[in-house]
Amino acid sequence: MGFYSRTIFPWLCDLALDKPFVAKHRRELLSEVSGEILEIGFGTGLNLSCYPEEVHKITVVDPNAGMHRRAQRRLRQSDIEVDKRILSSEELPFEEATFDCVVSTFTLCSIRQVERALEEVFRVLKPEGRFLVLEHGLSNNSEVQKWQRWLNGPQQLFGDHCQLVRNIRELVAKQPFRSVELDEFYLEKTPKTHGYIYRGVAIK
Repeated sequence: MGFYSRTIFPWLCDLALDKPFVAKHRRELLSEVSGEILEIGFGTGLNLSCYPEEVHKITVVDPNAGMHRRAQRRLRQSDIEVDKRILSSEELPFEEATFDCVVSTFTLCSIRQVERALEEVFRVLKPEGRFLVLEHGLSNNSEVQKWQRWLNGPQQLFGDHCQLVRNIRELVAKQPFRSVELDEFYLEKTPKTHGYIYRGVAIK
């Protein structure tokens, strides 16, 4: 992992995603968490202030040590105990049926073996466990899709492998979840190419 990924990209993530209108959607999503919680793609810790007060401990994974370094200030300010693991979501070191909730926010766009990561999410969830999703991805508008495909190459270069053209609903639905309920909408104050949002829950 190079200098850009470790140092520049975490700063860019905060610049783009540390916004009140994004935090609003984080809080709405995370209002449903309970029990044993795993967050994949912890990043710079932007979800920490959005968890409900009754959440006292979470386990988090992220392969980018630079993200963890940038998250330190938020970790110190939070009352939540965080079990941090610097590793990827494609090979989670947890037993089957460990967690009641798995959280993914603006993460599935960047995981190289995303289908493998989703298999792992399903594996570590308990029966009736919930996979909570807040992700950007492929628009349902064909004109926007054209621009997304055109911009996808530069986006992967400057976004540290982030893609604009992943259909998050289809990816999640490939796993044998009992139900998948995702709202789709454009994020306010964001270009449509980058702000088509999938938000909701899949239940094992």
